[in-house]
Amino acid sequence: MKKIDGSQLIADLTLEDLRQAAGGSITFSACVHKLRKMSGFTFVILRTGKYILQSVYSKGACEGDFDALREGAYVTVTGVVTEEKRANYGYEIQLASFEILSMPAEEYPLHVSSKKLGCSIETSMAHRSVALRHPSERAVFKISEGVVSGFREFMLSQGFTEIHTPKICAASAEGGANIFKLKYFDKDACLAQSPQFYKQTCVAFFDRVFEIAPVYRAEKHNSTRHLNEYIGLDFEMAFIKDMHDVMAMETAMLKYVMKYLFENYEHELSMLDAVLPVIKDIPCVTFFEALDILGKSHNQFDLDPTDEVKLCEYAKEKFDSEFIFVEKFPGLKRPFYAMDSKDDPKLAESFDLLFRGLEITTGGQRIHDYEEQLAKLKRYNIEPDELGAYIDIHKYGMPPHGGLGIGLERIVMKLLGLSNIREASLFPRDIHHLDP
Repeated sequence: MKKIDGSQLIADLTLEDLRQAAGGSITFSACVHKLRKMSGFTFVILRTGKYILQSVYSKGACEGDFDALREGAYVTVTGVVTEEKRANYGYEIQLASFEILSMPAEEYPLHVSSKKLGCSIETSMAHRSVALRHPSERAVFKISEGVVSGFREFMLSQGFTEIHTPKICAASAEGGANIFKLKYFDKDACLAQSPQFYKQTCVAFFDRVFEIAPVYRAEKHNSTRHLNEYIGLDFEMAFIKDMHDVMAMETAMLKYVMKYLFENYEHELSMLDAVLPVIKDIPCVTFFEALDILGKSHNQFDLDPTDEVKLCEYAKEKFDSEFIFVEKFPGLKRPFYAMDSKDDPKLAESFDLLFRGLEITTGGQRIHDYEEQLAKLKRYNIEPDELGAYIDIHKYGMPPHGGLGIGLERIVMKLLGLSNIREASLFPRDIHHLDP
C-alpha cells in the first residue's frame, strides 16, 4: 500500500510514483529486506512486491522504535524521496517515520538479502516460502506471468476463445499407465493428462480455443526436466490445411510473447541476466532427417534428451535459430488422435518444438473423420466405449483441426537459463515433493 503527499492509499508502489514524489513525501508499506548500519545512520533496504528500495534511517530525524526493527519485519514508512544515483533506480527515501505492522518470530533460515540465495535446490524446496522472498527467485515467476499474459493476449487477438476444462476426468487423453487415478464417488476417475479431448470438442462450436491450466502426469521421473504437475499452455484451431498452420501460429505467438516480455519485463530480465531469443523463421526437419543430422540409424522412434541438445546446436549453427521444429514422427509413438501422414501412414502429422536443447511443445493435426478415428482406435486396441463422449464429437462432425501443448515451466526454464525445472515452479510437484 502507498500514499503520496497525503493522497489516498494506492495498491502498489511503482517507480513512476517515486519519480513523481521526488523532493516530496511518500508513504507505502513494505518488508524490511536488510539493515546495513553505518557510522551515524542505517540503510533500511525495503522490499515491495516488485522492487528493492533504499531508505535511510537517522536517529532524531525519524519517529519509530528503531531498536525493535529487524529483517523480515513488515512496516509502513513515510519519508522524503531524493535523487541518489548510487541507489537502486536512482532514488533514496529519507525516513521520517515508520510503523511496525508485523514481526517475524524467527530469523530467516536462508540468506534472503544476499545477492544470490546460495543454497541447493533441495534446501530451497525445504524452505520454499522463504526462498521465494529472494528478489531473483520471485523474479522468475514475474517472467512466468509475462509468458502467460503475452500468450493470452496473442490468442485473444487471433480470435481464440479461452476455455476452462475439467481436471477430473473419466478417460485419459494420452492413455497408458502414467495417470493419477482417484475415486470419484462410486466411479473410477483420473486427473487430466491434457485438455486434449475438451479442446477438440470445443473447436466444433468455437473454431479456435486456448487454455492455461494444470496438467498431471504420473511419471516416476526424477530429472531436471520433468514435473508431475505443470502448467500447460494449450490451443486448438479449426479449418487448418495441415499441421504447418499450427506451427505458423505457434511461431507468431512466440514472437509476440518475446516482444511482450521485452516491453513489459525489462526489470526482471535484467535482474536475471536473461537474453531473449530473436525469432525469425523457425527451421523444420522431419524426424528421419533429424536422425540423419545426428548420425543415428532409423531404428529409433523418438528423440532422447541428448538428441534434443544436439539438434538445437545444429539449428543455431546452420540457421542462427534457438528453436527447431521436428515433424513427421513415427505414428507408434504418437497418440491415437494424431492424423496419419498421407505420404506414409506409418508416420503421424505430429511435431515437437525444441528450444535451447529441450522439447517445449508437442502438437499436430488431429483426426477429424469418424471412420478414420475408429479405424485407428482398432489398430491401437482401444475400444471406442472407453473414450465415452469423445467419439461423439467425430460422429456428429468435426472440421479439420490441430493444436499443441506447451509446458510453461519448460519454456521459462530455458528463457532464464535455469538448471532445474523445479526452479521454474512456485511449489513443485514431483515424486519427492508434495509439500508445501
